[in-house]
Amino acid sequence: MYKKKIVIIGASYLQLPLVIQAKKMKFETHVFAWEEGAVAKSKADCFYPISIIEKEKILEKCKEIKPDGIISIASDLAILTVNYIADKMKLIGNSIYSTKVSTNKYEMRKIFELNNLPSPKFKLLNNYINFKNLNIKLPIIVKPIDRSGSRGITKIDDVAYFENATKKAFSVSFKKQILVEEFVEGIEYSIEMVSYNGEHRFLAITEKFTTGNPNFIEMMHLQPARIDIEIQNNAIKIIKKALNVLNIEYGASHSEIKVNNNGDIKIIEIGARMGGDFIGSDLVQISTGINFNEIVLDIALKKDTSFKQIPLDRLERKSALIKYIFNKNDIKILDYIKRNYDKNIYKIKETFNNVNFKINDSSQRQDYFIIQGNSNKECLDMIKIASKNIS
Repeated sequence: MYKKKIVIIGASYLQLPLVIQAKKMKFETHVFAWEEGAVAKSKADCFYPISIIEKEKILEKCKEIKPDGIISIASDLAILTVNYIADKMKLIGNSIYSTKVSTNKYEMRKIFELNNLPSPKFKLLNNYINFKNLNIKLPIIVKPIDRSGSRGITKIDDVAYFENATKKAFSVSFKKQILVEEFVEGIEYSIEMVSYNGEHRFLAITEKFTTGNPNFIEMMHLQPARIDIEIQNNAIKIIKKALNVLNIEYGASHSEIKVNNNGDIKIIEIGARMGGDFIGSDLVQISTGINFNEIVLDIALKKDTSFKQIPLDRLERKSALIKYIFNKNDIKILDYIKRNYDKNIYKIKETFNNVNFKINDSSQRQDYFIIQGNSNKECLDMIKIASKNIS
């Protein structure tokens, strides 16, 4: 019997759950990535040590493989290659236009502004200019237009730090372009959705906990989020419209928003991919019982079976929380949870290689643990009690 062939772009720990799920579904897996850090290599049927940005090389190999679908999760960089090859080989993917506006923060901001979608005021910089010429008020956020995972992001409250922040953002931008945006106050959430043929279905909403000023590196995620249901429903409507104007028609999407004390919503950014930090691959599975990886694999193969089975109205089944290890105190928290809440542990990675290393962006986080409970309170209480008992 012919095995369906799926090409997966990327082999990091973020792609590993996708590769494992594809194998469970009896697909023949062809995985492309750098050799270094390719933890999914051992699970793949075929591994090709080609960088995920080498689109033409991957395309030539895909012409030999003749895959039935191509996919990646949790990587904006990989999505550029996925949609390029999908377009060339007539596979399921989002359009080249959609790829352009959903992976470039400046293009995205312009689309939102044109369609009256709520998002921060912004300015594009191609080179350094004096802050006085920007006509934008402090506080601001400075960020590269084409990176994710908190890379190159700085919040500025004082003009004295503007030059260093712009240098930092320019240094990590592939296109050497950066955005200067008004800083939006409020609680940060992400909305996890999936689309098939332009129809969008809500899966979950995630509450984010960051290091705060100046880099806002994500430390912890809670799902489902603690949010007023009316605000949540309003946010879902806004994001569905945003997905439409970005022409995101197929696959996962991860939309980051902020909500202030008045319930006002602003879109921070949208990725036409599953959320990283195991938000899509693991937290959605725990909190809803929905296998997000299975759905996106089906969609890549032009099947809407599992997509149609997503219940439109439901109550979350459980609560899920992921916490990253930043320092020795976090190690102690994990140790306490292992000793006292072992049954609530869903997944752990503990190498502690960089425990004394200053973490400047999300890519530098290595260790984490995921816990599950019957409620948000139960999950948060585990962290709270552990923190109190190690101090």
